[in-house]
Amino acid sequence: MLRIRNLKCYYGRIMAVKGVSLSVKKSQIITLIGANGSGKSTLLEAICGLLPGWEGEITFEGIPLKGFDPPAVVKHGISLVPEGRLIFPPISVLDNLKLGAYTMYRKRQHAAVKQTLEKILELFPILGQRAKQAAGTLSGGEQQMLAIGRALMSHPKLLLLDEPSMGLAPLIVEKIFRTLETLREEGITILLVEQNAQAALQIADYGYVFETGTVVLQGRASELLADQEVKRAYLGKDYGEFYDDK
Repeated sequence: MLRIRNLKCYYGRIMAVKGVSLSVKKSQIITLIGANGSGKSTLLEAICGLLPGWEGEITFEGIPLKGFDPPAVVKHGISLVPEGRLIFPPISVLDNLKLGAYTMYRKRQHAAVKQTLEKILELFPILGQRAKQAAGTLSGGEQQMLAIGRALMSHPKLLLLDEPSMGLAPLIVEKIFRTLETLREEGITILLVEQNAQAALQIADYGYVFETGTVVLQGRASELLADQEVKRAYLGKDYGEFYDDK
């Protein structure tokens, strides 16, 4: 579905992504793990058209994305849940969700928007209960649900998530990640950037380990969970506690 070959990304003269190649298969969760500053978020920005001037090749369903701006990327079926959520605090939860469907509104697909909205409110019932509240009054976990719901409003084939567990309590993280599993079961492909390697690898099909702008290790998520170097560097002493009931 998504294919990246020899991707190089720059911030000024600094090369943040150094010739990375990876692929994302349909209806899978692929995770990128690694420390802050390793190039994971930069890669997502390049895919979404937020980082111009990258070198290499990014194709989505065979279509080269070079030169696409963010609206064009969304139109082709890719949505981003950004780091820090970036919701619009002053306006209502409902209006935040509707903003995610701007490409569908432009096509006058009002019935489809309504149907998608109903589905998202079934997925996150708390958003329905808070629909008229200002989005800024939500808890951190509720705001993350809102950010995911907003991205889903465009009916994406590929959902990109940048650090969805950041700043959230463990129980909320578990709820968010179970939702990602549900979305995969419904056929949505997910590319997940996450510092919480343990949680990400528990739900992913395949993973890539980033260090200083390069992929240093890749493999099935189950294999990475069992890798001693990954355990030492990324999983820590609490390895195994997340999703022990699965």
